[in-house]
Amino acid sequence: MDPAIYHEEKAKGQLLDAQAHIWSHVFYFLKSMALKCAIELGIPDTIHKHGKPMTLKELANSLPILPNKITSLSRLMRLLVSSKFFSMKTLANGEEGFARTLSSQLLLKEHPLSQAPFVVGILDPRLTDLSHNLSSWFKTEAEFSFHIAHGKSVWELAGKDSEFNDIFNKAMESDSWFATSLLVSNNVLKGLLEGVESFIDVGGGNGATAKAISEAFPWLKCSVLDLPQVVGGLQKDGSNVNFVAGDMFKAIPHADAVLLKVIGKDTLISSDR
Repeated sequence: MDPAIYHEEKAKGQLLDAQAHIWSHVFYFLKSMALKCAIELGIPDTIHKHGKPMTLKELANSLPILPNKITSLSRLMRLLVSSKFFSMKTLANGEEGFARTLSSQLLLKEHPLSQAPFVVGILDPRLTDLSHNLSSWFKTEAEFSFHIAHGKSVWELAGKDSEFNDIFNKAMESDSWFATSLLVSNNVLKGLLEGVESFIDVGGGNGATAKAISEAFPWLKCSVLDLPQVVGGLQKDGSNVNFVAGDMFKAIPHADAVLLKVIGKDTLISSDR
């Protein structure tokens, strides 16, 4: 490239735009991590329980953080506001306070459609580690990038790591309950299930989708097929859903209708086989 180009204002602007574009992608992960941090600290619930916009000092005093971290908390909240998880409101005394948004309400632990478990689960280090191994995965015969990071499939890890199994299942339940609740409330499924007497959710986790459908259509015989470590002990929860331990790649129990909501083989990145 001709060195003279650096002396042209237009070229300088283009270079700065290109650098800004690169930087925005380099640091974009901070938005996701800030969101996870907010949930783990209980920020959405704290502001919600306060009942009105909350000043930085009030928020800091209500969270389980050290007093000398208030400046860092301010930076965290600025990022969350710019990401539209919270908004800024002027209080009667002229101070600025952090207020709820619709997105932050969906992060409340007790919200019936809470997405907090999904955020925490998907951003768990055991899943985000995959992104650090993509280049290695492209150079190997491994079918899934999860194998490169952990030496086993996501299901094998879940079977041996009870903490990960719990976090992952709660994330899937959160997503399933949200989607199914909206479908049921809008009667989208009513026509699809007309004449159907039995239904099985393949890979249905702990039954969030099946339970929502069973409550809306009590005459429907609902079952869930998933791995033993996923459905073990779930039959005792009192629901009208039958849990079947098994492997969908080996056999699927008979039913009038079969649901394959989301079948994530091992990760979002897999080979085309």
